[in-house]
Amino acid sequence: MKSHNDLKVYQEAMDLVVEIYSITNNFPDSERFGLIGQIRRCSVSIPSNIAEGAARESKKEFKRFLYISLGSAAELETQLEISKRLKFMDDSNDLTNKIFFIKRMLIKLIQSLKD
Repeated sequence: MKSHNDLKVYQEAMDLVVEIYSITNNFPDSERFGLIGQIRRCSVSIPSNIAEGAARESKKEFKRFLYISLGSAAELETQLEISKRLKFMDDSNDLTNKIFFIKRMLIKLIQSLKD
């Protein structure tokens, strides 16, 4: 692997962050320190942990950071579901599909790094 920038999952996760920021701009101002902050933090965590893990010296460490990214993706799904139930956003299947796709790519990458 040349760089984390070369990973398709990293590129997709970065695109997701941009979309998440755009969506949360429409949330109520009262959620600035609530759901908006939580959603943005966990979305940023996905590509950040991919990059940090790729910079580590071993496959084992890289896998650990990929698992953290996977956990952040699951956390993001939950927070978006809460946002939908609170009517802060519509029921976007496109966003759900993007997160599912990223999670699937993370799992495949983890499996490819088996020792």
